[in-house]
Amino acid sequence: MFFSTLTKARLRHAALMLLLATLSGCSTITLEPLPEGLTDQPPASWADTVRQRQNLDHWKLTGKLAVKQPSDSGSALITQWVQHNEDYDLTLSSAFLGMGRTRLKGSPDFIELTLADGERYQSSEPDELVLAATGWRLPLNQLTWWVRGLTAPDGDYRLLFDSTGELVAIRQSGWHIQYDRWYSASPELPALPARITATKGEKRVRMAITDWQPL
Repeated sequence: MFFSTLTKARLRHAALMLLLATLSGCSTITLEPLPEGLTDQPPASWADTVRQRQNLDHWKLTGKLAVKQPSDSGSALITQWVQHNEDYDLTLSSAFLGMGRTRLKGSPDFIELTLADGERYQSSEPDELVLAATGWRLPLNQLTWWVRGLTAPDGDYRLLFDSTGELVAIRQSGWHIQYDRWYSASPELPALPARITATKGEKRVRMAITDWQPL
C-alpha cells in the first residue's frame, strides 16, 4: 500500500515537472543580440510619444511605395492614404503589371479593391485579395500602425532605440521595420516616419512619405 502510494506520488511529481518544462519552453522568447549602439530600453518620454501618435487616428499622407519579393517587384505612387481609426482609403498609381490606379478601401476584416478599369472586388481577407490582384503581399493591417511609428496591437514585438532615444526599428510578427528618416509635420505633432523599410525573409516593403496631414 505504501509502495503504491509512493509510486503514484512520484508519477504525479514527474507529470508536474514535465508540464512545467513544457510551459517554460512555450513562454521563453529567445532574443537576438542587440545591434551595436542600440538599446531596447525606451527613453523616459516614450509613453508620451506613443500616446501622441495613438491620438493621431485621423490622418492622410502621400508618398511612394516599393515592393520587392521573389514573385513580383515594383513601385507605386501613394496618391492618397486617408485613415479614420481602423478604416483606410488608399489609392495607388502604378504602371507595374498594368495596375494603373488602384483603390484599396477597408478595415482590418474587410477590403474593397477597385482596379483602374472599374472592376471591383471585396473580401474578408485584405492581404490575400491584394496579393491576388497585384501580386504584392502587403501587411496592410500592420502598416497602418507601423507607418506612425507604433507597434500593431497583435503579435509580440521588440523596440530598438539609438543613443538619443529615437526609435530605430520595430521587430514584430517576423517583420523588421526600419525607420530611416523622420518627418516633423508641425510643432503640435510628434515626429512621424518619413522613410520606412519593412523586411521579412525575402519580402521587402519600402515607403517614402512626402506629406503628413492630420484630419
